[in-house]
Amino acid sequence: MSFTYAELKTTIQDYCEVSESTFTSNLPVFIQEAEERILKAVELPVFRKNVTGTAEGGNPYLSMPTDFLAPLSLAVISSNEYTYLLFKHVSFMRDYSPNPNTTGLPLYFSQFDDTTFLLAPTPNQPSVGVNYTFELHYKYRPASLTAGAESGTTWLSTNAPNAILYGSLIEAVNFLKAPEELANYEQRFQESLLGLNKLGEGYGLRDEYRYDISRTG
Repeated sequence: MSFTYAELKTTIQDYCEVSESTFTSNLPVFIQEAEERILKAVELPVFRKNVTGTAEGGNPYLSMPTDFLAPLSLAVISSNEYTYLLFKHVSFMRDYSPNPNTTGLPLYFSQFDDTTFLLAPTPNQPSVGVNYTFELHYKYRPASLTAGAESGTTWLSTNAPNAILYGSLIEAVNFLKAPEELANYEQRFQESLLGLNKLGEGYGLRDEYRYDISRTG
């Protein structure tokens, strides 16, 4: 079983037996809320991405991708060699390198704000006219099923149809104020999340070198 965007909307309406216009206009919201819960609850390689970028000598800040959620690793590439930076709190960075004019090969990085990383020490100029290249491995927010065509699909709607369906139904019955269905849909949703987490473990995420995974503690 899998869903296109149109099929998922129809199935939600069929389960809830509601076709009223206010309800149907909120179907994209129900689906987006379900996608967000899944994204925050499971770790899967499909939610990961790699990008490269450069930092100018003398600039301690590095821009994040617009779809960034959480860092997994950041490496600086110098003379074709990768050096992985250690993730630290901003307070550590300021204590380690209180003077941003102190430059060198970066050893640490932190999330300075919601669009920028802070590097320490500040990157120096490796050679005239050349900037350091950085490779970021990170958890990102994929495009929503609701952002595509009616016939469109996503990885979740194809490979985790139960999770996205029951997650959407939870939001739908909350909207309808129908608590008698909530417990059943929540149980089915949690069962689907358990299956996705087992799939993630199958990729060997628990044994990754350097704990290359976003963590809460």
